[in-house]
Amino acid sequence: MSSAMSFAAESTLMPEVAAAVTAAGATLLDRYTQHARGVELSEVVEEIHANDDAVLAVLREPLLRARPGSMWAEDELAGGALPQGEWWVVDPAEGNINHVHAMPDWAVTATLVRDNRPVLTVVHLPLTGDTYTATAGGGARLNGRRLNVSAKTDLGAALIGTGQARPGEDGRTLRRIGDSVTAMLVNGLVVRVSVPATLQLIHVAAGRMEAFWQFSDVRSGLVAGALLVAEAGGVVTDLDGEPWSLAGRNFLAAAPGIHRAALKVLSPIA
Repeated sequence: MSSAMSFAAESTLMPEVAAAVTAAGATLLDRYTQHARGVELSEVVEEIHANDDAVLAVLREPLLRARPGSMWAEDELAGGALPQGEWWVVDPAEGNINHVHAMPDWAVTATLVRDNRPVLTVVHLPLTGDTYTATAGGGARLNGRRLNVSAKTDLGAALIGTGQARPGEDGRTLRRIGDSVTAMLVNGLVVRVSVPATLQLIHVAAGRMEAFWQFSDVRSGLVAGALLVAEAGGVVTDLDGEPWSLAGRNFLAAAPGIHRAALKVLSPIA
């Protein structure tokens, strides 16, 4: 399929996907409370699973129906390349831990991945009603308005972010996170350390932040933001400077003017 044909097909698909994700967001919004839910770890985990189950009950079938023959990536915390074909990579509650703790940084995301390349994504923030969309070759948008990454060229003036990808990261990954934050605190302006990844990557795509990096291959937290940043004019690589792929073990998305400088700081730590 040519890129032009692909873009046309995905543009036709976008309204149906956006409608499904928005409807799913309404379900997650209905479950949101102004108080934290769960005291013991087991209670918090139960609330997280209940959120996932409630959203997937209204999101999975519409997405599979929208793209006949597509497949579903079951484990939202899994990483690595997928088999060839079209896959839905979905996070029914991106930032689920924030949701159950009555914090505002959460969303519903759905990304169509074709032969291990994200080609369409929708990120919906139910609390604000904002919807971020992108198609490969078609640009990135917020509520229909075109997005562009930051024009900054000085890492010392940059707002940069990172965060852990999942609970229970191994010790080596945690040490690299700490070392990289220290390095960026020295070289950047301000470093944000928070979850989830997508809620930082939308800021990179919108030009509000200059970069986001992560030592992770959790695909559901990266594919949506990777496509948004790339289509907004950003650079998305691994920490060796090679084009990022689902098989990558680490990740950097940045505005073009600061990507090289960020890579110089982070690559020795990777």
